[in-house]
Amino acid sequence: MLRVPIIRKEYDRVRTGLRKRGYDDDALTILDHVLKYDDQRKQTQNELDELLSIRTQKSKNIGALIGQGKKEEAEALKTEVGVLKKSIEQLENQLRDAKEKLNDALLNIPNVPHELVPAGTKESDNELFKAWDGTMPQLDESALPHWELAKKYNIIDFEIGAKITGSGFPLYRGKGSKLQRALINFFLEEAGKQGYEEIIPPLMVNADSGMATGQLPDKEGQMYHVTADDLYLIPTAEVPITNIYRDTILNADEFPIKVTGYTPCFRREAGSYGAHVKGLNRVHQFDKVEIVRIEHPDHSYQVLDEMLAHVESLLQKLGLPYRILRLCGGDLGFTSAITYDFEVFSAAQKKWLEVSSVSNFETYQSNRMKLRFRNEAGKNQLAHTLNGSALALARIVAALLENYQKSDGIDIPEVLVPYTGFERIE
Repeated sequence: MLRVPIIRKEYDRVRTGLRKRGYDDDALTILDHVLKYDDQRKQTQNELDELLSIRTQKSKNIGALIGQGKKEEAEALKTEVGVLKKSIEQLENQLRDAKEKLNDALLNIPNVPHELVPAGTKESDNELFKAWDGTMPQLDESALPHWELAKKYNIIDFEIGAKITGSGFPLYRGKGSKLQRALINFFLEEAGKQGYEEIIPPLMVNADSGMATGQLPDKEGQMYHVTADDLYLIPTAEVPITNIYRDTILNADEFPIKVTGYTPCFRREAGSYGAHVKGLNRVHQFDKVEIVRIEHPDHSYQVLDEMLAHVESLLQKLGLPYRILRLCGGDLGFTSAITYDFEVFSAAQKKWLEVSSVSNFETYQSNRMKLRFRNEAGKNQLAHTLNGSALALARIVAALLENYQKSDGIDIPEVLVPYTGFERIE
């Protein structure tokens, strides 16, 4: 969440940044509303403080007058205090209203994009940060897309998954299940080698957690909501992992904080249909290993580079062609200051599939969740939060099946064989 002082002091920069996200003049008026509500809050607070001070003094005088036996004067002051009480209640209601309006407005303003983020509102405006310079896999004319390979080798059953739950909930079986588990273990061990602490977080979060990391109110319609208990199934492990540090004051010597976790992820993906979401291209439940960093603001962009290098190394070890995109303002997530997407090439479909997003949120999430640290001067300062997919499995599996297929089976990348226990799916 943006801070009001930043909007006041850096008004032009904030406006310019939000224009990168596609905000027009009408949408940008929300900044003026924030300043207006904040002015109302300050003015009302000052008036309230003044009346409270007067009431306190008059109340003391009442006691003194009673002690002096001046009952009539005391009663007159009591009447004045009664009138003050009504004015105070009115101001308290006005203050509450101003704070609610201010908070609601701030919750609906996204993060300001970093200066490196290109302007734009559609995927074609994303910037190619790193192109694939290797050889693309060459498949013969009989090559199959992953959903047909899954059926041929009986490793993923989309029909039974749909029968049990609905479309977008695949059922893995046999070597498909083992491949999935192998990838999870491989990603977790690689993260562990880089010093990430592994945890197993809850798969449901409360509204406060969703609000803290920015899923609420922005993505409320995309999350599965357990209405009876007012809990949300997580769309990514980022949510519960980052919320470990909600309402926390860290010491500067606790940095770097590096956490990883595997979870299933649940996304409604409302409105998704058509050939581009066939098979594993877009599902409602998928597995993912997430890496999360809590960092000193002075180091967060160096850390972002480290996270990009980590994700890149995973794709290199899997032997998958990849490219990296720097997302434009309109394609950024609500809470992100800058995001890099990794895409792998699906040889049978002849298309690029997103498999990871690595983002720096700067202070946007930490301000929402009151995540601070004591800096060198002993003052509390907001930390920076970052996260990345390392990696999301559904599309990784799709690319592996398609790119490693042969006429008589599917080879397993050498790095995964110790985890799968087999070298081929036949």
